[in-house]
Amino acid sequence: MDKNVDELIAELAERGVQLPKGTVRIGGFGDSEALSESLVALILTGVKRGTCTLVWSWDFDGETLPDVGDMEIVLDWHDRPMFVRRTTEVEVVPFDAVTADFAACEGEGDRSLSHWQTEHWRFFTDECQRIGRTVDKSMPLVCERFEVLHTFA
Repeated sequence: MDKNVDELIAELAERGVQLPKGTVRIGGFGDSEALSESLVALILTGVKRGTCTLVWSWDFDGETLPDVGDMEIVLDWHDRPMFVRRTTEVEVVPFDAVTADFAACEGEGDRSLSHWQTEHWRFFTDECQRIGRTVDKSMPLVCERFEVLHTFA
């Protein structure tokens, strides 16, 4: 990501978008261009309203965990702003305690817990390799629910 948060906030302001006061981050979805496009489309159509990340990744990257009210300017695979989302709920749970309700709010595949577990196990296996950890069913996940404040697509 070439831009910093302040630059993006200023760019959005030039487009007439004023963000509410609060913590703003820059982020993206997916670990490939195809997955990024798919997840962004699910969000823009209102199907996906949840996401999860590894607590270990936040620690590894030296970042604080998200909190209710935090905002994220979401970029596509090519670093173009697609939308701004605001966190409405945060819960830290072990991988094996994620509920079917949360899996459904992630909006991926058939929205089943089984599909969620399969796809997220693959994703977290790769992420654990990046941060030097071992994937484990008790690994702590940050489960976020969110709302979309602004879209740019």
